[in-house]
Amino acid sequence: MRRTALRMPEAAGQRQGWIQHKGSNNALNLLFVGDSTMAGVGVARQEAALASRTAVEVSRLLSCSVRWQVIAKTGLKTSQIPALTKQEDLLHADVLITALGANDVLDQTKPHRFIEAYTTLIDVLMPKGNARLTVVSGLPPLHITPAIPQPLRWFFGMCAHQLDRKLQRWIRTRPDVSYISLQSAVDRTKLAEDRFHPGEVLYREWSQRIAQQIALDLGTA
Repeated sequence: MRRTALRMPEAAGQRQGWIQHKGSNNALNLLFVGDSTMAGVGVARQEAALASRTAVEVSRLLSCSVRWQVIAKTGLKTSQIPALTKQEDLLHADVLITALGANDVLDQTKPHRFIEAYTTLIDVLMPKGNARLTVVSGLPPLHITPAIPQPLRWFFGMCAHQLDRKLQRWIRTRPDVSYISLQSAVDRTKLAEDRFHPGEVLYREWSQRIAQQIALDLGTA
């Protein structure tokens, strides 16, 4: 599968930005971290990818200015993200948004190791004592992904469901973390050309759900 899969590049363009909202004196800082989906694989430009779209929608819903930054790289597991963030001048985040887990499934990370990695990641990027809000997207619906042949698709789908259940159980113990399910995104026609990553429509729908969750968590929705 790795040998024959169509390789699509990460979305081109700036991975940080500023959205000015008229009449807003304060800015909300959004830090996005993740793997290929957060890097925008599946669309040509960052303007159509998850982070930029989410920032625009958050600014609209909260009527505030938004500063945003993306730290992401194709192929990384959750445990590898802290090392990646150390190479960057990080935005001091009010909200952390993550999209991770597919590579943990492909590399068969044990569920307890996956949760340990997520705990470390959030504690590193959102230190205690600061305002802490993290929005975690769950595992993608690998069981419907055409790029993965059967019976591997069924197996990876089962593994993704297992990690997703563990992730939800862990999040219920963390009042500073919210969860967005991706298991309902089962429309194959909305996938990118590689038949694995989201296409533009899915990124837009996903960004809207994240923005709505942020607005709800901040008590303004």
